[in-house]
Amino acid sequence: MLIGNAVVGQSGGPTAAINATLSGVIRGCAEAHRAGRIETLYGMRNGIDGFLQERLVDLGERFFDEEWLSALENTPAAALGSCRKKLKSHEVDGETYARMLEIFKRHNIRYFFYIGGNDSMDTVLKLSDYAAAHDYEMRVVGIPKTIDNDLVATDHTPGFGSAAKFVATTVKEMIADVNVYTVKAVTIVEVMGRDAGWLTAASALPSLSGKGPDLIYLPERIFDEDEFISSVGAALEKHPAVLVCVSEGIRFASGEYVGAGSQSGAVDVFGHKYLSGTGKVLESLVKERIGCKVRSVELSLPQRCAAHIASLTDLRESIGVGKAGVALALDGNTGVMATIERVSADGYSVEFGMADIKGIANAIKTVPESYINEAGNGVTEECLGYLAPLVIGENSPRYDHGMPVHVVI
Repeated sequence: MLIGNAVVGQSGGPTAAINATLSGVIRGCAEAHRAGRIETLYGMRNGIDGFLQERLVDLGERFFDEEWLSALENTPAAALGSCRKKLKSHEVDGETYARMLEIFKRHNIRYFFYIGGNDSMDTVLKLSDYAAAHDYEMRVVGIPKTIDNDLVATDHTPGFGSAAKFVATTVKEMIADVNVYTVKAVTIVEVMGRDAGWLTAASALPSLSGKGPDLIYLPERIFDEDEFISSVGAALEKHPAVLVCVSEGIRFASGEYVGAGSQSGAVDVFGHKYLSGTGKVLESLVKERIGCKVRSVELSLPQRCAAHIASLTDLRESIGVGKAGVALALDGNTGVMATIERVSADGYSVEFGMADIKGIANAIKTVPESYINEAGNGVTEECLGYLAPLVIGENSPRYDHGMPVHVVI
């Protein structure tokens, strides 16, 4: 039985549910504290970057503060702060790993929980391998998070359901807005999603209870300008207001991102090109080729921070997967990620499981072919069936002076 302290961090882009997962970790560690397994839970400020600077906060003080934990679960963004630090291999940068091991030993940290997406799981992989290679007994567990829903080995990721609910609701409201006029007009909505179009696919959910977007373009299919213009023109013949949803990461046959030019090839620390402006590129294309009124809207940051319209299903599962991550570590697992498994064929229910981190780090789960229509400009009923349960349920956060109550750590 491993007894010691634990540390938890958040990494990558924040979501409306990442703090619910943090709450799940705190709740799980509180149970372990009662059982005498975990003495103190530290939070690392700004992920592994802050950990290396030893910027730690004692979260054990909140183990049994139900009011605070409830408020945390309804707070958007990463309450501990985040980072986008890419660890080099320990063969290349042994000094950094030696520094981490020193901190682990000084604070008797035996449990390491990292909440994040693809790149964060790479950190989990490297840390678990290093600890094992240096005979330091520690359980390193990744806990999934990303609005992109592109982590493999899990049915879906915490944070995605709330982002999908925001996108779908906003698109439904925009459809109502643009349809009040008789003048021909095209509205192009740019949705987040570099290599996987899950979030853009969610824009089709309004069709389950009314009208959805006329056209949807995902990065899983090559973007063809001529097909796009032809499809927009055909939609304009049917009704004056046309609404199109596109992933920021759609690409031409050459492999170049449609919106890449607006960022002049700039990349982040992971080598990912910054993407923005896809909607503007298509706005110009419609203006030039069709000549009707056209506007583009970039949903941008609200997709990941709109906690006011979070999915209750997403929040509950986010708390659950955080607790599950702690349970996996207590059971002796390391170098794994907690997963969400859809187990019910009749209705919807999930169980929490685990997967080896080696098959997850740096991999991408894309939208399957069966979820995209034959023309490549919409989604199928099968896709809607997968998405629909993830946005179910509304939450009721506390308000003060008309504003939602948020936690600051």
